[in-house]
Amino acid sequence: MNILIAEDDVHLREGLNDLFSQEGYICNLTQDGEEALNQFKEKRPDFCIFDVMMPKMDGFELCRKVRAIDDHIPIILLTAKGDEVDRVVGLELGADDYIAKPFGPRELIARVKAITRRTSNSPSQNKKQKTPFEMDHLIIDPKSLRATYGEKIIQLTMRELKVLEMLYENKGKVLSRLELFEECWGRRYMANSRALDQFISQLRQKIELDQSNPKIIRTVHGVGYRYET
Repeated sequence: MNILIAEDDVHLREGLNDLFSQEGYICNLTQDGEEALNQFKEKRPDFCIFDVMMPKMDGFELCRKVRAIDDHIPIILLTAKGDEVDRVVGLELGADDYIAKPFGPRELIARVKAITRRTSNSPSQNKKQKTPFEMDHLIIDPKSLRATYGEKIIQLTMRELKVLEMLYENKGKVLSRLELFEECWGRRYMANSRALDQFISQLRQKIELDQSNPKIIRTVHGVGYRYET
């Protein structure tokens, strides 16, 4: 498997190269966001690891640009920051995981392997919605990552689509925060934080006609969220 690593710290960059090379991975090393984006377009790696704080283009912007090219490539963001707001931003941009420095090398390897297993072509992956489906006033098209309401077009991120798909496939059922995290983020990531609530709030701003009385993503206080027809 080919991994694109974007890290401006030369020592950490070389250390990551040694770590993954010992595990049998092929690494493509870059030192800034612009170089990483060019290498991504040219090499089309199987996995991406991006530092957040880099010259020329930071990891958030790089993640956004890569996601615009490829909706499915696994991405891990690395950062020295531990602020929850930064973690939420990274996840909203489509990162699959977010690891704060310093981190243990075995932990990073384990997360890469876990994400790789989750994003591989498995039967459960193939069961995902491929045809348009309706949720209240919206028609959602998974293939184009768009929701439409009349003439209005709403562009969705992959993670927003995953949340809506999960609610739709479990209509009438209350989904807990842990269930949503495990399905849409792949692990119990920040399960005790406000990250999911902030994510849902921003998604509601995009899709609900009346945010004070949501029809698509309803809150079940103390439990999670539900969609009812």
